[in-house]
Amino acid sequence: MSDMLKGKRGLIMGVANERSIAWGIAKAMAEAGAELAFTYQGEAFGSRLKPLAESVGSDFMVDVDVTDDASLDLAFGNLAARWPTIDFVVHAIAFSDKSELTGRFLNTSRANFKHSLDISAYSFIEMARRAHPLMVANGGTLLTLTYQGSNKVVPNYNVMGVAKAALESATRYLANDLGPEGIRVNAISPGPMKTLAGAAIGGARKTYKHTDQNAPMRANATLEAVGGTAVYLASDAGACTTGEIIHVDGGYHVLGMPQAENL
Repeated sequence: MSDMLKGKRGLIMGVANERSIAWGIAKAMAEAGAELAFTYQGEAFGSRLKPLAESVGSDFMVDVDVTDDASLDLAFGNLAARWPTIDFVVHAIAFSDKSELTGRFLNTSRANFKHSLDISAYSFIEMARRAHPLMVANGGTLLTLTYQGSNKVVPNYNVMGVAKAALESATRYLANDLGPEGIRVNAISPGPMKTLAGAAIGGARKTYKHTDQNAPMRANATLEAVGGTAVYLASDAGACTTGEIIHVDGGYHVLGMPQAENL
């Protein structure tokens, strides 16, 4: 995929460490020729991100809290001052109280429901609103990350399933709003992956193992596979793809039951 994104530049939001899906995407995009900027939240994440950003030739990092309008305004203002136009934004941000990612969905608290939907779904809309002026001249691509717990029950995924369902619906509505201006909006849906975020979900190891054993490809997604999909969607090859939920899960989402040997 060398040079598929040559001459393009964009923002990556949500890199936690080198095992993050967002980092897999950033690395693939940089290898495809893109110029990158990054956001992070808080000093701890910033210190982890800095050497990663430098490894792909980026010196542009900005601290942002996606629940704070002023913080978002400042971040995108700094981005606009650096680059009058951008070609893509990758939104890889989600959050729920870890204590509510075990047990019964019935026990979801009002406070955590609101907080989870705000960070995991509404922040994509806020990001799109601010990215829009930087893309309206030449078009562009907005990408987010989801999971099949949005439309099927996954043990312990709980409120995050509802948040991802909202995120996927927002993806479709934004695709319709922004399509006339040449802005494409898509979501990538990997299977379970060994990330910091994934580890917060109760029973994560069992879920990862089950998917690995039962997916048609008999394998979980890799960072490279997810990154390659993001490159395609942000490249000119993805010019007519919008409003989609692209599964990168070894085919697990097509199954109705586990494989016969695992029943």
